[in-house]
Amino acid sequence: MTELPPLRARWLQALAMASDAEAERFGQSFGVDDAQFELLRAPEVGLVMARGRAGGTGAAFNLGEVTVTRCAVRSSDDRVGIGWVQGRRPERARLIARLDALLQSAPSRAVDAAVAELEAALAGRRAATARKAAATRVEFFTLVRGED
Repeated sequence: MTELPPLRARWLQALAMASDAEAERFGQSFGVDDAQFELLRAPEVGLVMARGRAGGTGAAFNLGEVTVTRCAVRSSDDRVGIGWVQGRRPERARLIARLDALLQSAPSRAVDAAVAELEAALAGRRAATARKAAATRVEFFTLVRGED
């Protein structure tokens, strides 16, 4: 299996993690609706095995199956785009695949800036979730009882 270029891997991850509104705005900014695409693999729903590690560093184990939707398209300039997204979301997988094909020929500075915005929005959502979880954190302590 070949490894994706770093910028392409970043935009695929950012698009998969973005909200629907963010992904739509991103697509509009790059003119995804104006481009022509051939459907290579229609959006299809399937399962992938999620793996985990105890404590983040322990031995790997199968955590469970996750529903994903995937799609593949070819652009008019013969670039193949792929889209994977968690859940049953065929339209979102199609949008990501179309954007992937389109972004491969876009200027890298423009793409990098747009992807950085998506990543910043994701970081903001993650920080808000972390703050909300931290507010409910309970600290336990043990009192040592003195024996006379």
